[in-house]
Amino acid sequence: MVIKLKRAYEEPSSEDGIRVLVDRMWPRGVSKEKLNLHFWMKEVTPSKELCKWFNNEPAKFDEFASQYKAELGEEQLKELVILITENTQDVTLVYGAKDEKYNQAVVLKEVLEQKCSL
Repeated sequence: MVIKLKRAYEEPSSEDGIRVLVDRMWPRGVSKEKLNLHFWMKEVTPSKELCKWFNNEPAKFDEFASQYKAELGEEQLKELVILITENTQDVTLVYGAKDEKYNQAVVLKEVLEQKCSL
C-alpha cells in the first residue's frame, strides 16, 4: 500500500486506488465526475489563517509545514488513518494547488506515512 499525490487537474487513473480530496475548497472548473473521488476530507486541511499566511510562497514552506503539523490532531486524522491502514489499495491524496512540491498535501502525506508506518 502506497500513499500517492495527484493534482485535481490530472486525469484519474485506475492505479490511483482510493482517491481522497484533501482541500477545503472544491477545485475550480473540475466536475465531480472528472475527479472520480471516493472521499472529500476537509477536516484534514490547514486553517484558513495558515493558508492565507503561507500564500503558496515556497520560502515560507518549512514554517507552514511545521504549523500545519501542529494543527493536525489525532481526531482529524483518525478517519484517514483508518482508511489507509485497513485497505489493501493505494490511496491518492488529491489536491488543487499549482505547486506540486510546496503544498499541504505534501505535508499531509509525510504525516500519514509516519502514522501508518509506511
